[in-house]
Amino acid sequence: MALQEVGIIAAFTTPQSYPSPSTGQRIVRIDPGYFRSAEGETLLGDPSKADLRWAPEITLDEMVAEMVTPDLDLAKQHALLKANGYSVDVSKE
Repeated sequence: MALQEVGIIAAFTTPQSYPSPSTGQRIVRIDPGYFRSAEGETLLGDPSKADLRWAPEITLDEMVAEMVTPDLDLAKQHALLKANGYSVDVSKE
């Protein structure tokens, strides 16, 4: 990455209600002021000093079930709709 690197608009399409920047306009540049210094050894922490006073309220299996159940319910709904001839759009996030 070069310090002189910039982002320039090559082409731009936007709804009429928004002001559009012009082609060739510089919209981003590198600012060395935001660079992080190379202080690797000072970034090390000591976990023995942490006083978290935390304990889990549920087990891992309970948490997984809590997270997966809504997805399984939705999959069952989609399967039922599809089995009865309905088109189902499935998000691919």
